[in-house]
Amino acid sequence: MSTATFVVAATSSEVLNVIAAFVGGLIIAGALIWAVQFGMRVRDRELPRPNPDEQPHLPATGPVWETRELREPDEVPRAQGGERLMPYDLHHSGSRTGRDQHRKRWLPGSSGGFGSGGLGHR
Repeated sequence: MSTATFVVAATSSEVLNVIAAFVGGLIIAGALIWAVQFGMRVRDRELPRPNPDEQPHLPATGPVWETRELREPDEVPRAQGGERLMPYDLHHSGSRTGRDQHRKRWLPGSSGGFGSGGLGHR
């Protein structure tokens, strides 16, 4: 091949596209290498992981279990003398443990939920 063929090939747009893709790939690879090195430096500055003996343990009494209870609302006390109630006039809890702790069950023949396709009240 002659020098003129190399000059024509080097100036064609396809070669420029290949060179641009190669340079773009080098930039992306360099950015990824930098990001990994940066992450390693950040991880080196973090506190070390706790040892197994420093991990939390179960209490001596065993695991803590979930408690289920039915709650009933407290009534809002009435204001005395027509004055409005202030937040400090109310007590902290908005509900209390109910007297009846048996769950209410679905009764056949009572109304269903909206859109449930049930028959509703008879």
